[in-house]
Amino acid sequence: MKKFLITGFSGFVSRHFCEYLEQNNIHSLVKGIDVHSCNFKLDGYKSINIDFEIVDLLDKGKVESIISEFQPDYILHLASYSSVAFSWKDPIKCFQNNTNIFLNLLEAVRKFNLYTRILSIGSSEEYGNVEKRDLPLTENHPLKPISPYAVARVSQELLSQVYVKGFDLDIVMTRSFNHIGAYQKEIFVVSSFIKQLVELKKNNIKNGVIITGDLNIVRDFTDVRDVVSAYYLLLTKGKKGEVYNVCSGKGFLLKEILNIISDILKIEVKTKTDTNLVRPSDNKMIIGSNNKIKNDLNWINEYTIDQSLSYMINYWETLL
Repeated sequence: MKKFLITGFSGFVSRHFCEYLEQNNIHSLVKGIDVHSCNFKLDGYKSINIDFEIVDLLDKGKVESIISEFQPDYILHLASYSSVAFSWKDPIKCFQNNTNIFLNLLEAVRKFNLYTRILSIGSSEEYGNVEKRDLPLTENHPLKPISPYAVARVSQELLSQVYVKGFDLDIVMTRSFNHIGAYQKEIFVVSSFIKQLVELKKNNIKNGVIITGDLNIVRDFTDVRDVVSAYYLLLTKGKKGEVYNVCSGKGFLLKEILNIISDILKIEVKTKTDTNLVRPSDNKMIIGSNNKIKNDLNWINEYTIDQSLSYMINYWETLL
């Protein structure tokens, strides 16, 4: 039976990862840890057994205790301050937290000399601003982070490489592009769009106004169900010390995403820009190449953007 330690367990990616294990009958013990309480049911699974504990990964002693007792085969490290906007508001807290919680995990695995595969989740934000001629971005493209969050992610990746080469830890790294799906919080752009539009439709407002940031940026969105299948493959079959883009390979203007949502809901909206939602410096266009993960691991991204958005709409309609 495989043993997975999942940090950042209360987030929507972890929930989908557990559903992936269950749907594929992967008999597993899952230890979930997070600083926040978990708001989804942990029982009712047939193939997996979940234990959850509130833990601050900055508590080095507690991290060591959990690693020593559970002795995971795999660590899926999802925990972080994942909002770029927050990193501009509190750069010190974002950088110190995201870097030090990762170091505490690595040091615990090293201390107890465990044969644990660690998946270090990075971000497409590491690439920074790029030229259109550079798209789609491959893993060989230079990293030029332009936000405190992105700098922290690059640091995490560099630390991973140091621990692979210097301490022989078994680490695989991702640069994960934007991912979307049910259970995602409304602080993220697509969830924010959908929540606002579903509320308008629920109130029979057919010509409403929603609040947005910059709609003229291009992003590569991947369905979270495809993301967790990629993470499982990387944990079990990824090449030690390698970095993989996790992306769809397709780019959409945020304005296009909004139009697709409006069409699905059959509602017309006008937008109002909130300057507080416009970042001081933002990557204007990010589209990734997923050739490496497809070639190395035979990964496929199954869901179209319309399917992903419909999935999220159904979720918000049920919730609101």
